[in-house]
Parts: sequence; structure tokens; C-alpha cells
Amino acid sequence: MSKAVWSPGWREQQLNKLRLQSTEKNWDLIVIGGGITGAGVLREATRRGLKVLLIEQKDFAWGTSSRSSKMVHGGLRYLGSGQFGLTLDSVKERQRLLEEAPGLVDPLNFLMGHYKGGFPGPFIFNILLTIYDWMAGKRNHKFVKRSVRDFFAPGMKNESLNGATQFADAVTDDARLVLRVLHEAKNEGGVALNYVSAQDTIREGGRVKGVRVRDELSGASFEVHADAIVNASGAWTDELRAGLGAESVIRPLRGSHLVVPSWRLPTAYSVSFFHPKDKRPVFAFPWEGVTVIGTTDLDHQQDMKQDANITQEEVDYLIDAVNLQFPGAHIEEHDVIASYSGVRPVVGTGSLNPSNEKREHSIWDDQGLISVAGGKLTTFRLIALDVLDAAKEYLPKDARDSDDESIFKPTSEHEHDSNNAGLGAHQWRRLKGRYGDFAMAIIKNASLSEITPIETTETLYAELRWALQHETVVHLEDLLLRRTRVGLLLNNGGAVILEKIKPLCQSILGWDNERWNTEVSDYHALITRSYALPNRYLVDRQEVV
Repeated sequence: MSKAVWSPGWREQQLNKLRLQSTEKNWDLIVIGGGITGAGVLREATRRGLKVLLIEQKDFAWGTSSRSSKMVHGGLRYLGSGQFGLTLDSVKERQRLLEEAPGLVDPLNFLMGHYKGGFPGPFIFNILLTIYDWMAGKRNHKFVKRSVRDFFAPGMKNESLNGATQFADAVTDDARLVLRVLHEAKNEGGVALNYVSAQDTIREGGRVKGVRVRDELSGASFEVHADAIVNASGAWTDELRAGLGAESVIRPLRGSHLVVPSWRLPTAYSVSFFHPKDKRPVFAFPWEGVTVIGTTDLDHQQDMKQDANITQEEVDYLIDAVNLQFPGAHIEEHDVIASYSGVRPVVGTGSLNPSNEKREHSIWDDQGLISVAGGKLTTFRLIALDVLDAAKEYLPKDARDSDDESIFKPTSEHEHDSNNAGLGAHQWRRLKGRYGDFAMAIIKNASLSEITPIETTETLYAELRWALQHETVVHLEDLLLRRTRVGLLLNNGGAVILEKIKPLCQSILGWDNERWNTEVSDYHALITRSYALPNRYLVDRQEVV
């Protein structure tokens, strides 16, 4: 009996089917990489009527796409460096996402202070923002002269402050954005499998026509064949290309962040400022009930097979920055709930300063392997369209053309039902944004006690049940770091809730006590290694407001 897509047991059933058909060409397109770029390609390809398989070596959004700066923005600094086209595309896509996915992509006001003798001054900054707003089709900025640190950003450095500029961009839950795009694709017949890696390409007649893959859980290897292969593996792009004789092009750059309780650094805006050490832009912004401080921009030389982790140098850099901008905050390491680090797949140009590398995406065709890297979270749809255009000569001739329809199908209205479930307007908007039309099913499937937030977060226990039942969760980390973000929002990766969710994991996934203990041990090790601070010290007390 066939299992529902992404339900427990479906993954293994699908892999068995692939193994039995490994010598046949069953796909129009294979996409390698389950981050936002791969998800975008899957979404656009299925909309064209293509039969598409996506594989991801770890979990969906495991790489950069769950550890970004969470911003859906036009990239004001890219406009300042002359990347006009990238900024224009980004601003238009930002507006599109705001309209299509409220509750998942939401407006976020920014605040940039102007200090005596500092750059940019309010006049130049106003010119940049006027162009920025023109691109968006609406005015979204103003200069604030009075009460900046009292009303707009309490605690902000006041010495030599001439005023501040308020402007608008957007923020998202990056991992849930990936999952929402994948859901849209699978609803139209796309197949997405996590923990399946691409080992090598298969060439026929001098062209890439398939991939040797490995099930990372069972260790089984087999082949899959298609008319076209897209390599959207981000920072790992060079690995498959190397087997075809292509030169390395990716410069992996690490961006690290600190997460602190909102009461330790209250921010209603994303406060942007320049680090006094190297004049790089840094920010502190509200996200999911906490405050995020970021980001760094360094060459990443850690093991690419492991989750990236913050270094002590980066911790010092970010804490120094935030304490200079908020001198009364006195943020220290023991205030940090979590850290996270993502690796940007930037196409290297040889610039000595990593921050000066261009952020536009690039596409290569290596004997039929279409590879893509670079670009921004915001422009994933446009990147996908460019990729499919590059692969067009290999795809079936009867594939439909792009039609510029919405990424996300409009969700049904169930406001009355949500009110009966005891959800407020904000909670319901958030749930619909993250899950679309599945939002009501999440509520109906849950017990009354599960329609409550988890500790101090906005995440409902009902979301955990839904993810376990319908979102191909393989490991505990998938559930707490990507399907939900509890592992970033609570002390010690959310250790306080583990015993409470144990019965859910065991009953839905069939984990016995031995498997549960292994998952918990592995999860704690991961949190300590890659989501804590280098000295392994995280807050071990409950915050008291």
C-alpha cells in the first residue's frame, strides 16, 4: 500500500521504487540540492509539467538556507556598490513575497543611525533610499531627528548622533520558506528526498544523463537517469563539477550570528550600523521572539561535511559591535541562547576582502550538468527561471513555458475555525504563512493541549505533531532546527521540552527507547559543537522577565 507523500515510511518506499527502476530513464529533470535554490527549481519545473526528482545529501534547508540572516531584502549595500540589476530584481521579488506569503515573509523596519563625521550621512543615504523605494514602487523611508534612542531604539548610542533613517525591508523563517516551496512543488507531483547524496554523474554519449546516488541512511547506492541534471548544491557545487574536469569557482564564506533573549536587547527595528573595526555592516533585529546579532563574512575553512560553527574571533567581533552600538546593554557570552553559522556559496573573483565579492548568481553547463551558485535568498524564483532556461535544450520539447504565476497558491480562509481553536489573528497569520492550506489541518489534527506555544516561543506543539506526520523527519535535529526553530530559540537547543515530545516521536516515527536515546545524544552533541559558543557555554538558566 502506497504511503502518503512525506509521511513516515514514504521515503523508504520511494527509494525502493527508485532502486528497482535504476536502469530506466524515469525523470525529465533531477535537481541536486534541497536548499532554497533547489527548491525553487523544483517548484518552477513542476509548474511546467515536468517530472522532477530532487535529492538532498542531508536534510532540506540543512545548509545555508536554514542559517541565513533571515532577510528578504533588496540589498541596499549592493545598490551602494553599483549592483543595480541585483538590487532591482531583489526589491521586486521582496514585494512579491510580501504579498504572496504574509505570515512567512513579513515587513521589518530598519533603522540606521547617522553620527557626526560618519558615512553615509543622511543626505547620501536618502538618495540611495529614494532609488530603493522607486524600485519598490512606494516610499518607505524617513529621517528621524528626535527621540531616536528613547522611542525608536532604546539604548542606542547617543554620542554624536545627528539622527537616524528609518526604512523598510522584510524578514522570514528561511527554513520554513524552503519547506513551503517544496510543499508547493510536491503538491504538483514533484518528488523530494532528503538524506540522499549525489556521488557522481553518469555520462552517455558525451553528456551527463544521470547520477549515482547514495541513501545516507542505509548506505545503498544506485543510479537515477534523466534528460537534464541541475546541480544546486550551493557551497558544494564544485564537488560534482570536479569529476567533469571543471575548475573550482566557489569561495565559501561563513556568516555567523548570535541569538540573545529579547529582554536582554529589546529591538522593534533591525538596527543597522557599521563595525568600528572594519566598517562592515552589522545589525541586531527581532526574530521569533528573540534578538539576532549578525553577521560576519569570513573565508570558511572548516570541514564542509559538518555543520559550520562560530569561532571565538567571531563571537568577540559581534559582542564588541553590539556593545558599542548599545553601550548600556553589556551583552556577554553568558547571555547567548544560541549561535548559528551559514556558508554562502559566493562565486570567487579573487577579491582580498570577502565582503567585496559580487553576490549575483552564475550558471555553468558542463557536458549537460547545469550548475548554479551565488545569488540571494530573495531572488530564488528568478534564479530558478534562469536555470531552467539554461537547461532548456536538454528538456522535453513539450514542456510548458514559464507563466509568471504566483509561487504560493492562495490559501483558503478559515478565520472562523481558527477563532474556535483559540488562536489570535497573529498566530493564525503566522501558521498560514508557514503551512499554507495545511494550517487548518494542523489545528484539527491536534489535541487541545497541543494548540499552545512551546515555552517562550510562538511555535505550537501542534506544529511538531504535523511535522512528524507529514514532513519526512528523519532525525531529532530535523524537527527542532528546521521544521521548527525551537532549537535556536530555547536554551540548550530546547532541552527542556525533550521529555515532553518523546512520546510524539516514538508513537509517530516508531522510535524505541534505544533510538530515542541515540537521537538525543546526537542532538546534544550537535548543539554543543555547532550551535553553542566555542567555549561550549550556553545559558543554563530560565530567563526571568
